[in-house]
Amino acid sequence: MSWQPDEATLAEIRGFALQNALEYEGKANPGSVIGRIMGARQDLRAHGSLVSPLISKAVVEANKIANQEGLDAVRAILEAEAPHLLEKREKQKKREGLPDLPNAEKGNVVLRFAPNPNGPLSFGHARGLTINGEYAKLYDGKLILRFDDTDTVVKKPLIEAYQQIQDEAKWLLGFEPHKVVLASDRMDHYHSYAQKMLEDGFGYVCQCTGDEFKEFRVSKTECPHRNQTPEENLELWNKMRDGTFKPGDAVVRVKTDMSLKNPALRDWPALRIQDTQTNPHPRIEVGSTWRVWPLLDFQSAIEDYLQGVTHIIRGKDLMDSTRKQKLLYEHFGWTYPETLYWGRVKVHEWGGFSTSQMRKDIESGKYDGWDDPRLPTISALANRGITAEALRNFWIELGLTQKDISVPLATLYSHNIKVVDDDAPRISFVRNSHEIKLEGEYPNELVIPIHPNHDLGDRIFKLDDGLVCIEKEDYEKQILRLKDFADVEITSDLAKITSIEKSDSRPIVHWLSARNANQGLLVLPNEDSIQFISGMIEDNDYPEGTFVQIERIGYGKMVDSTTILFSHK
Repeated sequence: MSWQPDEATLAEIRGFALQNALEYEGKANPGSVIGRIMGARQDLRAHGSLVSPLISKAVVEANKIANQEGLDAVRAILEAEAPHLLEKREKQKKREGLPDLPNAEKGNVVLRFAPNPNGPLSFGHARGLTINGEYAKLYDGKLILRFDDTDTVVKKPLIEAYQQIQDEAKWLLGFEPHKVVLASDRMDHYHSYAQKMLEDGFGYVCQCTGDEFKEFRVSKTECPHRNQTPEENLELWNKMRDGTFKPGDAVVRVKTDMSLKNPALRDWPALRIQDTQTNPHPRIEVGSTWRVWPLLDFQSAIEDYLQGVTHIIRGKDLMDSTRKQKLLYEHFGWTYPETLYWGRVKVHEWGGFSTSQMRKDIESGKYDGWDDPRLPTISALANRGITAEALRNFWIELGLTQKDISVPLATLYSHNIKVVDDDAPRISFVRNSHEIKLEGEYPNELVIPIHPNHDLGDRIFKLDDGLVCIEKEDYEKQILRLKDFADVEITSDLAKITSIEKSDSRPIVHWLSARNANQGLLVLPNEDSIQFISGMIEDNDYPEGTFVQIERIGYGKMVDSTTILFSHK
């Protein structure tokens, strides 16, 4: 037996639809409501195809109440039926955005966004960039874009990613980062502080193998190298730097306490040897200059201090990094920055994409490039018509909760619709086209606004030959209303006009006059493939890149006058 909603579920859907209609003044969006209901009721996700029509119906009813009876009527219903949703909305409205930064002084806040340039920015990177950028604006502070490019082995930097990341950061933020720092240019600083650690006795050169040190860590005992004198450590340090030692022969460790409760904090590694003679750094300015490279926790900690970072915002999975770095700061006598955390965000439609894997797939030819519309990269999203404002609003709305969140792409799309809809021309694309001939009285041409709510000009449909195109699926319904035109009854390939005015609740379909139709293509990206749908497209002269609403299909971007790249519903 197929799933059926109970009364409580229907009431919950109605409540979220009313909440959305109140929030957006009678313009509730199904995509936004889907995101909220699925977030609140994870059990409904398995029945998405059945829940979506219920949500659409509830949204139509909520908008009708808001537009015909007013927002006060919507508020009154919520007070009676779902007061918790009304209270939640009012609290969110009062907060309006991100929470205050702790111990922040306006004009004295320094934040950083630190990607690894082993590829351009992904959807997940947009979170760090957006949140840090927003706080920089709120506090008249500075945002540093720092390239953490000290791994030449596992996550080898991609040269073209340096400039692309800077371009994408400016696009997403709406301003250029206040400073750009390349960690690979600052190796002398990291070496200087590493040497100070060794001289002052809170660091040492360890020659244990990884397995050997793991046994010491587990047993909470010190390795034999821990009590070397500063002089001995400096001698070994020089052997690491001059090539006497090879990768894996030695690492520099930060002395902590081998009895600490958290094993990850026990004498953690700070610097190691990389073979840059045979595998040089991709930046020719760096190349094979350095043999000893900092690990990320050490490099980031030193750089945050040198740049005067006041606040670090990072994922809660990096709490151990904070703990390690605080121990290092204590050794140096420094004050650690204020640190805030967020939980994971999982997007339903995307699996486990990683920058490294995407890079391999692009190099193998699986994807056409970083802007392939199937990928969750910033360039791919922009290619599909997702705006920077929508991305920013999406991440700001999710905020800084440490709770792990799972959201559908519909939530992002709803933000994009709010940004683009007012300026999106309407256009018809008829899939699997079937031609019919009108019968009855009708004008020789029909003038329809390009946009129903804004003056963007007119669409002119020429009807002097009486031939129109509709989708084959619609043709089989027989009793239809041609949108913005007439009620018709189809017999064979004749469409008898029964009324110019809308007379009943028959299905409303989009259509094209044959005189204004051209062969067209709708490009539909799917997770594993790109589908090319042939059809008839409305005659137009929209420039490449124009974002349009495709009647009854969704939104897309004009590739040329006959091809549309589908973006979202």
